[in-house]
Amino acid sequence: MKPLAKSLVLAGVLVLVLCPVALAQEGGATTLIEFSGAFGAGLVTIGAAYGIGRLAGSAVESMARQPEVAGTIQVAMIIAAALIEGFTFFALYVCMGQNPFGAG
Repeated sequence: MKPLAKSLVLAGVLVLVLCPVALAQEGGATTLIEFSGAFGAGLVTIGAAYGIGRLAGSAVESMARQPEVAGTIQVAMIIAAALIEGFTFFALYVCMGQNPFGAG
């Protein structure tokens, strides 16, 4: 990972971790606290899409190299994709719990 990317990731983590603590005072602004749930949900969705995309790409490549084991690879791919989706839905539920507008 490049130094600039590492710095941006570190800055984003610091904003998401430290700002809610600093702003969670009586009468304080809660804009970043409300933003953290939506930002987390976006990151979860992007991560899941990236993971399933890599999984499917690798599976198709493996099936092209060894067509005789395509059925086994396909079953393993479907199981792994289901596990990724299950974790994604749970993480989205946790992130949306941070959204004050969803907790009517």
